[in-house]
Amino acid sequence: MKKMIVTLSALMVSMLLFAGIASAHVVVFPKETTQGTYEKFTVRVPTEKDVPTIKVELKIPADVEISSTQPVFGWKADLVKDANGKVTSIVWTATGDGLSPSEFGEFSLQGKVSAKTTSIQWKADQTYKDNSVVSWTGDEKSDHPASITKVNPVPANATVAADGDMVTTDSSTSKLPLYFSIGAAVLALLSLITVWMRKTK
Repeated sequence: MKKMIVTLSALMVSMLLFAGIASAHVVVFPKETTQGTYEKFTVRVPTEKDVPTIKVELKIPADVEISSTQPVFGWKADLVKDANGKVTSIVWTATGDGLSPSEFGEFSLQGKVSAKTTSIQWKADQTYKDNSVVSWTGDEKSDHPASITKVNPVPANATVAADGDMVTTDSSTSKLPLYFSIGAAVLALLSLITVWMRKTK
């Protein structure tokens, strides 16, 4: 019995360690968004080696038009653009020690999602202080998968405004002004009838 408990404990520890390693990927959040909207995306970068992470390059898919990045203390952001001025990648470079093996970093950006896409694939290169590079560009079953964001269609009860904000249009709420107008008209008619009846008495 004692031997079985020791074996099970060792197995559980191994599973936890494996889960920790397996989940230590470069991931872009949120994992889901909506077509045609402006979204804040956040890149979470863990350090998996015994040396610091000093640079992160995120390739910007054609499905997203980047408008800005959020400043990160200790890091400099450079936007790489094509001939048309579209941002094709963002490079964050450490101005200090970078991310140590016990740390992770988060880098945020804002952009508009295409109104036609259904999925965004984020490819990234992570550079360590020893000049080694890990490319997060594989499929979901690879050791270094690219992060995927699912893009949902605009809900039937919502619209996307010109500024990229999604506005919910609840049918019951949108008809409230009409209901109030009808109610006011009925009350006014009842008042007229009451006044007329009093005059005829």
